[in-house]
Amino acid sequence: MTGSSHGPVEARPVLTQREEETDPNVWPFILTMDVTICALELLGLFLCAVAWLASLTTTLMSTWLTQTTELLATETFQRGLWEICVVQELGGLECRPYSSLLGLPQDIMLARTLMCVSLAVGLLGFVLTVPALHLVNSCQDPVEERLCKRRLKAAAAVLCLVAGVLGLIPVSHVAHVAVTRFFDETVSEMVPRWEFGDALFCGWTAGLAYLLAGTLLLISCWRLPEQERELAGPSPKRGAPLRIPSIKTRSEYV
Repeated sequence: MTGSSHGPVEARPVLTQREEETDPNVWPFILTMDVTICALELLGLFLCAVAWLASLTTTLMSTWLTQTTELLATETFQRGLWEICVVQELGGLECRPYSSLLGLPQDIMLARTLMCVSLAVGLLGFVLTVPALHLVNSCQDPVEERLCKRRLKAAAAVLCLVAGVLGLIPVSHVAHVAVTRFFDETVSEMVPRWEFGDALFCGWTAGLAYLLAGTLLLISCWRLPEQERELAGPSPKRGAPLRIPSIKTRSEYV
């Protein structure tokens, strides 16, 4: 008597989360995901460092505004956040700090305060970005490590965006005041006007670099859970092992 009963089905091994990451069927996708995220993180970190250095240079430069008079064509006046300088045609440079803090113009006082705050916020964002990199091993538990790094990157991205806004406000405000006074028709044409200096363009570059760095860090945070959902499908319960259903072949039937 012949029967069509099924023989014993061979059970497949149960894969834990650690073994799943080393599965040859999954690791090519994880490798592609890791390379993309690492590229975004490193580029964001690089732009954050460049933005902070450019912001520091902007704060220390004395060329926020420049002025040249017809009476003294061989001399150029420069105004910064901390001092006023006179540059002579032969190469001489003489700088004097502001004599009184209370006597500072309102735009210079605002720019000095916001630039210092922007430097502090940008430095904090850079410090938080380093341990949040995908290449840095900070925890033994992979799940906790991903969650912790994602939160650190999100906080660093927000700080970079805030630093960029804080850096763009004083530079744009000083430029707006300079343009308003330059085209003021109530002032005689014989009175010299302040014009844009190199520090303003350096400050605009720093602010845009901050914004771009924060955007890249946020993209790396959003890209990770999206790719995880695409690879894993419906997320299983935390701590539950991943079971792979067995595939029957003809040799398993009797």
